Amino acid sequence: MVSHCSWPFSRPVALLCYDCVGESSIKTHLCASLRRIRFLFLAYLLCLVAGTAVAVKMASTSRLDALPRVTCPNHPDAILVEDYRAGDMICPECGLVVGDRVIDVGSEWRTFSNDKATKDPSRVGDSQNPLLSDGDLSTMIGKGTGAASFDEFGNSKYQNRRTMSSSDRAMMNAFKEITTMADRINLPRNIVDRTNNLFKQVYEQKSLKGRANDAIASACLYIACRQEGVPRTFKEICAVSRISKKEIGRCFKLILKALETSVDLITTGDFMSRFCSNLCLPKQVQMAATHIARKAVELDLVPGRSPISVAAAAIYMASQASAEKRTQKEIGDIAGVADVTIRQSYRLIYPRAPDLFPTDFKFDTPVDKLPQL
Repeated sequence: MVSHCSWPFSRPVALLCYDCVGESSIKTHLCASLRRIRFLFLAYLLCLVAGTAVAVKMASTSRLDALPRVTCPNHPDAILVEDYRAGDMICPECGLVVGDRVIDVGSEWRTFSNDKATKDPSRVGDSQNPLLSDGDLSTMIGKGTGAASFDEFGNSKYQNRRTMSSSDRAMMNAFKEITTMADRINLPRNIVDRTNNLFKQVYEQKSLKGRANDAIASACLYIACRQEGVPRTFKEICAVSRISKKEIGRCFKLILKALETSVDLITTGDFMSRFCSNLCLPKQVQMAATHIARKAVELDLVPGRSPISVAAAAIYMASQASAEKRTQKEIGDIAGVADVTIRQSYRLIYPRAPDLFPTDFKFDTPVDKLPQL
């Protein structure tokens, strides 16, 4: 006897009794029907998802078409070319710049590898330092986290332990101190490099054994400033190094003798521009002060006086003759000299004041009305 089974989506089967067919045959037929139902349900879901995606795409396309489109007024169908360097949208047909200052939304891949003063993300570790024996390519053992990395007192065994010689460690500390001092008085990188080279030469010669490395570094910085044509006073170096002027002066003389080198004599012109700039004096007053100081030295009016005190006295005289007057205390604070020192140098040049000013100087206060101190 053949009949249709009551299971959905099934083929015609022979209608047999339960005893003839058996329980296993019925279970097999039931599983096959469930698989067909699951397949049809998944097919329905796929059709539903595909239809939704098509609808979303059509909606987005319609929105994009509704947005204003940048085109060339002379060639609307031309595909614009983007100049990434200038940020311009250019028509390839006529060369018209349709849009400018276009924002580049792409990734920035530059790493500035040529900048020596910063980290280089394209490399592993710091750059090589030629001033050190191993090029500063030593190995550092990091701080451990396990119990074996601590001693019986709880202190880390390997903290800051490096395979670096004591001489390299001393030079590294000195280089850091030199960089710190230079940053405090806004010195450029070339002076820092020259100072580091001077310190390395002095340290390797061992000619200043027994002197503190900080004092040697301060003296090297003073020498480097003079060699590079931007001299600083001993007081300025003392202020950033916390080393006494006497100690820096001793190291300065020993270094010149050990390296068999010399530095140019400092003049009043080496400090005039910086002092006048810090005092916010106009260019006319600066030029007059420079002329006064140079003429005073040529006429031998200030024998034995330091160039700094002569420059301070010249600035005081020029400012008093102009509309931009400055007091002795203001000038002394900038130049690093006492008021009495300025007065002593001023008294030496005051009698020849009419001969010291440039001929084109515009006096706000006549020479005979200048303070006599």
